[in-house]
Formats: sequence, C-alpha cells, structure tokens
Amino acid sequence: MATRKHSWSYDNIGGSTRVKITTGADIAHLADLDPKKWTVLSCPTTGLDIDDKSLKYIDSDNDGRIRISDIVSTAQWLTAVVKNADMLVKGDNHIDIEQFNQEDKDGRILYNSAKQILANLGKEGTSISLADTKDPTVIFAKTRFNGDAIITAQTPDNEEEIAVISTIIKCVGSVTDRSGENGVNAELVEKFYQALAAYSAWQAAAIEAPFGTDTDKAIEAYNALDAKMKDFFVRSELASFSPESTGKLDVQASLIETISADNLAEKSADIANYPIARINGKGELDINAAINPAWAAQFKTLISIIKPTEKVITKESWNAIGASFAAYSAWKAAKSGCEVESLGIETINKLLAEDKKTALLDLIAQDAALKEASEGIDMVDKFLYIYRDFYRLLRNFVTLQDFYSKDKKVKAIFQSGHLLIDQRECRMCMQVTDMAKHSSMAAASGMYLVYCDCTTKTSAAKQSIVAAITVGDIGELVVGKNAIYYDNNGEMWDAVITKIIDNPISIGQAFWSPYRRMATTIENLINKSAADKDAAMMKDIDTKINTAPTALPKTDENKTPAQPFDIGKFAGIFAALGMAVGMIGTALSSILKGMFDLSLWQLIAAFIGIMLVISGPAMVMAWLKLRRRNIAPLLNANGWAINAAAKISIPFGETLTNMARFPKLKLKDPYAKKGIPTWKKWVISISALIVVLAGLWLGNIFAWAGIPSPLPFFDKEKVEIVEEAPATVEAAASDSII
Repeated sequence: MATRKHSWSYDNIGGSTRVKITTGADIAHLADLDPKKWTVLSCPTTGLDIDDKSLKYIDSDNDGRIRISDIVSTAQWLTAVVKNADMLVKGDNHIDIEQFNQEDKDGRILYNSAKQILANLGKEGTSISLADTKDPTVIFAKTRFNGDAIITAQTPDNEEEIAVISTIIKCVGSVTDRSGENGVNAELVEKFYQALAAYSAWQAAAIEAPFGTDTDKAIEAYNALDAKMKDFFVRSELASFSPESTGKLDVQASLIETISADNLAEKSADIANYPIARINGKGELDINAAINPAWAAQFKTLISIIKPTEKVITKESWNAIGASFAAYSAWKAAKSGCEVESLGIETINKLLAEDKKTALLDLIAQDAALKEASEGIDMVDKFLYIYRDFYRLLRNFVTLQDFYSKDKKVKAIFQSGHLLIDQRECRMCMQVTDMAKHSSMAAASGMYLVYCDCTTKTSAAKQSIVAAITVGDIGELVVGKNAIYYDNNGEMWDAVITKIIDNPISIGQAFWSPYRRMATTIENLINKSAADKDAAMMKDIDTKINTAPTALPKTDENKTPAQPFDIGKFAGIFAALGMAVGMIGTALSSILKGMFDLSLWQLIAAFIGIMLVISGPAMVMAWLKLRRRNIAPLLNANGWAINAAAKISIPFGETLTNMARFPKLKLKDPYAKKGIPTWKKWVISISALIVVLAGLWLGNIFAWAGIPSPLPFFDKEKVEIVEEAPATVEAAASDSII
C-alpha cells in the first residue's frame, strides 16, 4: 500500500509564497519537502542568536554548518523520541518525562536517564528542564556510580579502599570524575600496583653499598673524573714513550697567558680543559699531588671516601676503583617503580600484601556498567537544547518567518541587536566577520548600510556589525560618527561608523537628493574658489614682502607725472556694463511678465513641473531600487546559502527602523534671542515688501503689465527716447574704442 504524501500548507511570507511549518506532522515530513522549496540551504553555526550548544548538537557531522540533511535527521530523531510531535512547536525548555516515547530505543533511554537525573537531584514530579542538566557535576555529586569508569574516594564502602585510592592519586595521578572530583580509572590502578611490585622486587635484589652511605657520592665523583683520569694516563704513556713531547702534553704556559688578564673565576670552562695534573711520564698520579683547580673538589671527595692504601693511583688501580662499585651501580640503574618510592618499602610491601587491586577494579567495572545510562543523561541534555531551539531554527531556515513577523519582539536568528544613531533605532543589524568580503557583496542588497566597529568596557572583545537604515534621510550619517549598539543580551557597545554603502533610504530622501548634491557641489566650488584666492593672495603678499627694498626709493624729479583720469577712455566700459544690466533687467522683466500672465493654478502647476523635472528621475530610480531591496546578499556575505529572494518592501522596510517621535508642543526656548515679537516682524516684512513694490511701480517697472508709473516724466515720449538711448550709448562706446 502506497504511503500517502504529506499535504503542505503555504503562506505569503515577505512577498513570496513559502511553505508553512506549523505542526508536528510538518516537522516529521521535512524529509519529503522538495529542497527547491527551502528558503535556506545551509547556514553557519556561528554568529546566530541561538545557543551554540543547540547548533553543535544539530550539526551532526560537526563541519561548522547546518545543512538540510542536518535539519532532516534532527527532525526525524525528535519526532521519534516523543509521543506527540506537536509539542515540538512550543519551544519549551522543559518536558514531562512521561511524554518520551518508550517504544523507541532512544526514547526509552531518555525516559530512564531523565528519571535517574530527577532522582539524583532529589526532585519530585516528572518534569525535567535545562536547568536540571546544566551542570553534570551536580547530578552525579551524590551518586557512587555514574558510568564513566572512574571511581573516587566516595565510591568504596570501606576505609582501606578509600585510603588506597587516595594513595594512588598521590603517587600516579588522577582523572576527573563526572561528579567533578578527582578519581582513578583501571589504567591508574594497574600502573600503581605494577609500580609497587617493581619497586619491591628492586629493593629485594639490593646490592650492598661498598662505601656505605657515601657510596653514591663516591660514584658521582668517580664518574665526573673518569674521562680526565683516563686522559691523564694516556698523556703519561705518550710522555714516557716520547720524553721530548712532555712539555706539549703538559699544561702549556701560553694557554694560561691568553686568559691571565681576564677574571679567572669566569674561565673555569677553559681551565677544566687542561690536564687534571702535571704530566711526568710515570703513568701514576700521587694522591697528594697538585690537582687542576677545576677538578680538585671531586678528586678530594673521592679520595676521602675510598681511602686508598697506596699513595699513588695507576691506570689499573683507577679501573679497580670503578669495578668496586660496578655491581652496585648496575643495581641502582635498574631501579623501577620510582612513582611509589616516597611511600617507603614497608608501606609498599604492606599494600602489596593487602592487595586491594581486585576490589578497586571491580568497583570500576560496576561504574562502567552504567555507561549507557550515563550517556543517556548526556542525551537528555541534547534533547532539551534541541527541543527548545529547533522550531525557531526551522522558522528561520525553511521560511524566514521570524524576520517577516509583525511582532517587533520577534527577531530572526541572524539579527544580532539594534543600533541607536541619528535619532533612529535600526533593528536590522548583523554581525560581520569579514568586512572586505561582506561590503563587496552587500551593495547588491540595494539597502543603505552602515558598517560599525564596536567595543565595550566589560571585555577586550571587539566586533563588527552592519546596520540597514530604511527610514528617514541621510542626515549626519558620515564615516567616523559615533553611535550605541545593544546586542541581543542587552550589553551596550560603543560603535563608530567605518564604511557606508549608499543606496536610497526612501522616496522622500530621493526627492531632495538632487538639491543636496547641487548644494554640495556649489559649496565645494565656493570653498575651492575661496581657498584658491586665499592662496593666491598669500602668495602675492609673501612675494611683495620678500622683494621689498630695504630703503625707501629716492625722489626722481624727472619722473613723468601720472596721467589724470580720462572719463572718455572708460565710456565704452560703462556702456558695456549698462548694456549687461539692461539685458538682465529685460530678461527678469520677461520672466516676471510671463509669470503674471499665468493664473494661480498655472503658476502652481509650473512650479510643480519644474520640481518634478529636477527630482523625478531620482525618485523613479529610488522607487525601482526600493522595490528590489533584498537581504539575501547580506546573508550570503555571512556564509549563508540562500535559496530564495528575501525582499524588503517599502512598508516592511519602515518597520526595520524606528524614528524618534516628539509631541507637537509650543515650548519656549530659554536661550532664544530676545528681540522684536513675531507679529512685529511680519508687519515690518510686509511693509518692506510694499515699499519695494511701490518703488518698482514708481520706477515704471510694471509698465509692461499695464501698470504705468504715475510720475510725470515717464510719459510716452520719454519712454521712446529711453528706448532709443542704447543705440546712442553703443555708438559712443564704439567711438571711444576707436
């Protein structure tokens, strides 16, 4: 019989059709959902507003990424171990252990382990929570066995075994039990008893020290001198064979001369290289002879311990001294079980005789038998973390439902906090790990983005974030501006803007953008012109100061006097200026005449038309970009694999940034400049306007509009003469130029 396919439900989420995950049945059938219908294909396990422990448990292959396969396998496990899969959509941090499905193997382990946890904690009831599994040491603090194959001093029932465990820890070390206490495992027990047996056997085979308690000192001195003594005997044999070479084989005065001027206390290494005694060719060393200072102490120690019967030491007698404690040295070298030496041979033999090894290994075996139950306790912790966070992960993985939620308290798992800047609260904030990579991809989102570096006084940690501004104007947003960032834990960070990606914020902002750019261009031109003129002026002043003569020039009586001002010479210039002013006046008159010929509604329409010509293209482009805003590039830049568009419409974008709202109040500014009341200012302004208009009327400026001046000299003939005047002026200007 064919299995009936699951019937999925759909919803419009973020302007796109997406699958709804609302029931336990939906979760149980995630394996049947076409991967092409998933909004997200994979996401990183870092930088998300979900407990890292939950993400680690879900990341089954431990590769640092959550994939569809991880989601599906987790969903199948969860729905199998509980009786009612609809419980998974609650997102609780606790569960009644009776809800575990004991017909499933893991469900049965979860039930038994959860029951054991409650018993160990001394809790009544059947509800277990994350708080109960948070600290394993508390769970196992009062239990003898916990399944980790480690026993502590609290495990045995008798004092002797407790004492042995303490001794083992002292001699060969310890391992940490799940209870948090130091304990021992089978390996340490075996190592301890092997050391006891080895040290006891070594002591049983002890060789009598030939020189009593001073034997070790004698051996140490002999071993230090052995090479130098053998060198002495070889040099003596060569000197006996070749007497003429004795001087070269002995201590050479030239070598001593090279270091004689130095601090000889610092030349012990050089002195130690000289022969141990003077070479005489006899092949024997008088025990009372002068010894090289670098070796004198060891030689004296050796002689005082062995007390030789002969007054001289030959090659044969030196070797005999070494042979006298060869057996003892070999026994010492074979020493074993040093870990327990500090206990003393009597205690060691007593521990071997009592032999608690078998009893301790039995206790460890009993503890290890509970391994499955103890691992089940870890499984309970895993279940509770996933049980709480899995459905939230689904809402952000399959559909991005949390991001588009109408409830502002609900945040997507990639939203890291909110940024307060320029009287705005930006809710769309994300952590950034690679600023260069992220900013290069984020421009495709079509959003106005500000990148900030954040620091806090509570730790040396730093973080980078990106915030989307979706409401208002650009205002004072510039690189270097300071702000405050609050992460999802409520911790406050000092933020500073380090980079801005400029895209339209709103249509209103786009409307004013051409004027803002024109104002910026004009301001830059004025600043540049002023700076150039200032630089030129300062250069000119500097040149004049540096080239000025040191004395005043003498009066030259034959100097040609300056020519008097000739007004005729400048008549052409004055005429040209007059023509320019006349042309400007004519142009303004034409514009004003055209405006007065229009009715009020035509003036308004013309004004609106001019504004639209200037701002219209920017508004249209902004509208197109705002419709294409998409967070997918931002998520992709953070390592997400987004399978569907995640657009931000204009209405939705307005919910991602909150502007400051102030009530409309009539408040008096205590620092306002005291002066003329407002009503008087209006009276003065209107009066000034009337005076200006009257002046223009009296000057016959409005004659073109049928409003001639009442003054008598503006009659028709004078007007005609005035109109002919420019030709005369032009002719005069031409004569002047000629």
